[in-house]
Amino acid sequence: MDAPKPLAMSRIRPGAVLAWTVLFIGGVLMVTPLLFMFSTSLKTSGQIYDLRLIPAHPTLANYVQVLSDGRFLRWFLNSALVAICVTASNVFFDSLVGYTLAKFRFRGRNLVFIAILSTLMIPTEMLVIPWYVMSANLGWLDSYWGIMFPGMMTAFGTFLMKQFFETLPDDFLEAARIDGLNEFTIWWKIAMPLVTPAISALAIFTFLGNWTAFFWPLIVTTSKELYTLPIGLTSFAVEQEIQWEMIMTGAALATIPTLIVFLVLQRYIVRGVMLAGLKG
Repeated sequence: MDAPKPLAMSRIRPGAVLAWTVLFIGGVLMVTPLLFMFSTSLKTSGQIYDLRLIPAHPTLANYVQVLSDGRFLRWFLNSALVAICVTASNVFFDSLVGYTLAKFRFRGRNLVFIAILSTLMIPTEMLVIPWYVMSANLGWLDSYWGIMFPGMMTAFGTFLMKQFFETLPDDFLEAARIDGLNEFTIWWKIAMPLVTPAISALAIFTFLGNWTAFFWPLIVTTSKELYTLPIGLTSFAVEQEIQWEMIMTGAALATIPTLIVFLVLQRYIVRGVMLAGLKG
């Protein structure tokens, strides 16, 4: 009689090994440019073309120089202001509209929802001219409001929140109505705490998208005081002799907040996306 195979060996499957190998290679390919960016930010101008991942003589002088430049701090604060305000607006309005479409029955509800979803099929490039004309007519050019208004509410966020609100038992809401709560209070105090994964996922996606936004802020702003971080780094790179170590230092500083947000809240991203797919 053959001896039984060890339990650990019996669980090793070629398909799993291949999948993990592919994932590992893909992860290395994705992380390597990021590592080289941080590595270059620690180099002097004479070490730029040294391809070693760990510099021979690492220095923080580049970070000191970039952070001492008042323009970088201003661009950083501009990006933070825009990203935080747009994220708060999305969480409020998208969840409010999603709740209305999910829990209220009224004539034309499905038509309204289809109209909202249909905007997802319109490329952003086709909306730039209407946005610009609207901004010009309302005096929003070269202003914070001009940068923020196109993203204050999104069809994706409305769809995501509606899918989650539809799963909430109506009994909870009816009990709140019997207790005399108005609809806004029910939405805010009863429904919203029950869809925390969706709110977290929406907030993360919106913040990261607006933190890295480049195309629309570049069009609507003309003064350097209103530049967001991506535009500021681009202008910083071309306004004088290209200094790759300084560019990489600025890019590294711009990346750090997004890395922190992702590492701290990644479980909400995965959970929110998974649940949205299941509820769809």
